Amino acid sequence: MDFSSFIKGLSAPIHRIAGLTRARPREAFSCLLLSLALVLPRDARACACGCGIYEVGTSSMIPTQPGVEAFFDYDYQDQNQNWSGSSKAPADNNKDKDIRTSWYTLGYQQMFNRTWGLRLELPYESRHFETTGGASGSDIVDVSFSGFGDVRLEGIYTGFSSDLSTGITFGLKLPTGSYTKEDAFGDIDRDTEIGSGSTDLLVGGFNRVSLGDSWSGFVQALVDLPVLTQVQYRPGIEGDLSVGAYYTGLRIGRLGIAPVGQIKLSVRGRDSGANSADPVASGYSRVLAAPGLELDVHPLKVYADVELPLYQRCTGDQLVSKALFRVSVSYMY
Repeated sequence: MDFSSFIKGLSAPIHRIAGLTRARPREAFSCLLLSLALVLPRDARACACGCGIYEVGTSSMIPTQPGVEAFFDYDYQDQNQNWSGSSKAPADNNKDKDIRTSWYTLGYQQMFNRTWGLRLELPYESRHFETTGGASGSDIVDVSFSGFGDVRLEGIYTGFSSDLSTGITFGLKLPTGSYTKEDAFGDIDRDTEIGSGSTDLLVGGFNRVSLGDSWSGFVQALVDLPVLTQVQYRPGIEGDLSVGAYYTGLRIGRLGIAPVGQIKLSVRGRDSGANSADPVASGYSRVLAAPGLELDVHPLKVYADVELPLYQRCTGDQLVSKALFRVSVSYMY
């Protein structure tokens, strides 16, 4: 899917959304989510080998009032299973053997009023990569590298309702992360670098609803569309969708305890360009279950979950992880 096809696919729904925005904001948001889903690539996206994290945030990041929120996220996964199609494949079919990554993300979110806000995310990544290569081309090589990743800057619009429960996000992912890290034998592929080297357009939305009896639900969606690329490598388009619910009826004094359950869908199209994987080993789809827990002692929140694959389908041989772990700490002031 190229940029022109993406825009063409969105053009009709955008006119529909514009007409609904003032009169029926919730219908407008539903139309936006449906439009995003319809234009996502049917081939499966994160980095080609799956060494990116799920890009939609937690329910803690959905704004509830004007103000400033600072947050820190830690994510970890160990990709040590070779996967092809929708099933596990022999390890010998993949020259890559293991990718262990820790992500440390500092974030800042400010709602200037009940309508407009912004979010800034600065990631730092530490990666250990084991692959087949080296001087002989058949050695098992260990490479460890780290550095700042691609900065994300997004605007937030929540003018659809007075409680800020419905909003859209829009912005850019900037090519600030390194995409040129290499050892002496050229063992690090572009899809395993910390940065993608591309400038991406980010478009998404969210909605929070009351389900009654201390239950709330939420939905979030995000499309990541590379528009400017470098050195003959174009990452695939990525789409993420999360649907979840949480219970807010548990308290111990000032401490609120909220169990959270989410189902997450992640879809990525194939990479392209002369420096993409050859043979093709990029593009995937996956469905994850993410049970979690949020602790709230205002103005501090702590959220943690584990993301477990229910279904995944990869193009070519790719390394996947049995689980992805996330911890997020945020402070509202």
